[in-house]
Amino acid sequence: MTLGVAGAAAVYTLRAADDCLVLSHRLAQWSSWAPTLEDDIALTNIALDLLGQARGLYARTAELDATGRSEDDYAFLRDEREFVNCLLVEQENGDFATTTVRQLLCSTFQLALWQSLTTSTDEQLAAIAAKAVTETTYHRDHATDWTLRLGDGTAESHERMEAALATLWPYTAELFESDAVSQEASILGVGPDPESLHPEWHGYVTRVLGDATLVVPQSTWKPSGGRQGLHTEPFGYMLAEMQHLHRSFPGVTW
Repeated sequence: MTLGVAGAAAVYTLRAADDCLVLSHRLAQWSSWAPTLEDDIALTNIALDLLGQARGLYARTAELDATGRSEDDYAFLRDEREFVNCLLVEQENGDFATTTVRQLLCSTFQLALWQSLTTSTDEQLAAIAAKAVTETTYHRDHATDWTLRLGDGTAESHERMEAALATLWPYTAELFESDAVSQEASILGVGPDPESLHPEWHGYVTRVLGDATLVVPQSTWKPSGGRQGLHTEPFGYMLAEMQHLHRSFPGVTW
C-alpha cells in the first residue's frame, strides 16, 4: 500500500520529533546533577537544542497530518503507545558514563540524518535540518570528548563505559530499521531510509570507541518496537513525569 507523500512524510517527521523530545527530557533530568558546572550547562544546552528541533518537527508534522494539533498536544496529550521514538533515547540516564554512551550513539545517528535531510524535497524539513546540523555537530563532539576521557581514563571510568556500552548497544539496531514508512519517504525524497545511514554511523562510532580503548559489544539481541509505539518500562515513568503538570491543569496559562 502506498502511504502517499503526506502520510509517509508525517509519520517520518513525527518519529524524528519524538526522538528529539524524549532525548531532550532525559538530558534535562541532569540539570543541577551533572559532575561539573560546565557540563551541567552543556547538557542543559543540548537538551534545549533538541527541544527546539522537536518543536520545529512537530509544527511540520501538524501541517502534514492535517490534525491541527499544537506542539503541546504532541508532547503532552498523547499516550505512551502513540509515541514513535526509538527505544535508545528513552533509556534511563544511569551514571554519567551511561548518558555519555547514549549521547554518542544518538547524536552520531542524528547528525547523519540531519545532514541527509538538508536535501529533502520538503523545504521546511530541509530548513530545520540545516540549522540542526550545526547544533548536533556540537552534541556529537561533546559526547566524543567525554567518551575518550572516560574510556581511556581510570580503571573505574573504563569499566563503567564498558558496562554502559553492553547495556545500550543492542538498542542501536532499531535506529537503522527500514519499513514501509521509511521506504516511502525515501522514494519521495522526503528523507533517507535509516538503513542507508548505518555505514557512516558505524564508521564514526567504532573509530571513537577504538580510540577510547573500548570494545564494541557482540550481541545478537536486537530490541525493537519503539517506532510502532511499543516502549520499555522506564518510558512510562518518564512520560508521566513529563506530562504531569499539563494534564493536571489542562488549558492553564501562566
